[in-house]
Amino acid sequence: MMWTAFGKIRDERGAAAIELAFALPVLVLFIYGIFVIGQLMAANAGAQNALGQGARYATLCLNPTEDTGCTLPSDTDIQAKISAGLFGTGSGTWSTPTIDRHDTDHYLTIQVSYTQNLNFLFFPGPTVTLTRSKKVYTAT
Repeated sequence: MMWTAFGKIRDERGAAAIELAFALPVLVLFIYGIFVIGQLMAANAGAQNALGQGARYATLCLNPTEDTGCTLPSDTDIQAKISAGLFGTGSGTWSTPTIDRHDTDHYLTIQVSYTQNLNFLFFPGPTVTLTRSKKVYTAT
């Protein structure tokens, strides 16, 4: 018990439990939100890694000969390389990488995208789509 400014005695037992009841749900939502955003950032890093591996593979000159020059990797091979380098996309949807060839200018554009629904326990969040692309110059 404690004396107040007005001289009355009041009991403060249980005040901490009530404060915890107000603060704990907000704290749990913040921590879960950080976890969900962390998953999204891991997926972003995985998409960037996969895109980089596919871009590096696309620049290779396979089986070079003096007669025919270079054999360039096929779109299917590049897509397989991208899919092999992917990580961190467990809770979302990974779309098939698209490859747009510009043979006259000797480059191609590789694009990947990842979609994830952000749900914060009791509150549905937005659907986020991460799209990354690279312009890759190929061997002639």
